Amino acid sequence: MSRAVQIAQAGGPDQLKLVDVDVGEPGPGEIRIRHRAVGLNFIDVYHRTGLYQLKLPHTLGMEASGVVEAVGPGVQHLKAGDRAAYTSQPPGSYSELRVMPAKTVCKLPDAIDFDTGAAMMLKGLTAQYLLKRSQPQGGLQQGDFVLFHAAAGGVGLIACQWARAMGLQLIGTAGSDAKCALAKEHGAAHVINYSKEDFLARVKEITGGRGVKVVYDSVGKDTWDKSLDCLAPFGLMVSFGNASGPVPPFAPGILGPKGSLYVTRQTLFTHIATRESTQAMADDLFEAVTSGKVKIRINQRYPLEQVQQAHRDLEARKTTGCTILTL
Repeated sequence: MSRAVQIAQAGGPDQLKLVDVDVGEPGPGEIRIRHRAVGLNFIDVYHRTGLYQLKLPHTLGMEASGVVEAVGPGVQHLKAGDRAAYTSQPPGSYSELRVMPAKTVCKLPDAIDFDTGAAMMLKGLTAQYLLKRSQPQGGLQQGDFVLFHAAAGGVGLIACQWARAMGLQLIGTAGSDAKCALAKEHGAAHVINYSKEDFLARVKEITGGRGVKVVYDSVGKDTWDKSLDCLAPFGLMVSFGNASGPVPPFAPGILGPKGSLYVTRQTLFTHIATRESTQAMADDLFEAVTSGKVKIRINQRYPLEQVQQAHRDLEARKTTGCTILTL
């Protein structure tokens, strides 16, 4: 048996219920893992509210760290006793123990503790595919300007550090002076408090009117239109979240007059669809963390029993950096 946080219907944080579930033996291509810490992410809110639909009832949670207890037939990269961390479909990490696909589970280097491992996989691999795999035409070179919304969030603070290590000039937006200071501290070359400033005007000012090569946007509806206008000709708009709501339908014809722009909607789970791709991306992330180029900032910890409050704080934008649930 394992304690797990499930939803029986979509809705608010009060739908998150702590229940006891049976955990069996791993089948082919699966492992059983006992969690030490669990990551909290905005995609968990999308699952809870029904924006991203699940077959109900369902345990939530997309990332965690722990110790492998058993492996099923065909699993060769892990064994019982291995320290491990993952981000994975289907959801199910809000639990003490689970059986799950082994494909996206990676050995956790000894130099990285369990709390950090739980906090870094979804957000760190997201930052990896954004900065390394979602690049504009001609790629990114040292000195290039990029715009990153929600720069003080979990993905944002990792991206600020990684962009600095790559020599990029990251312009980070956030909703308060304190969050802007946090992004600056973590490597943003410029910061914009969008609650006080017009971020489009400031981006044009910072870039001498040229605009940025790429915009990384997890906010969605509230930032979309102005973000397109922040792009230089042939620039790339990378949408990877909907914190303010889904982007409304738009006519592709507007992209021509704005500078022959490119638009893409990315999701991490396409990038980690194979064992080989997952491991290559994880190795890049592990190197960035163990070398000190990227530090994983865990600013909030909640016991599993307080998951409802964790969701309330996340939705109210009271959190910065990474958040974990402790077991």
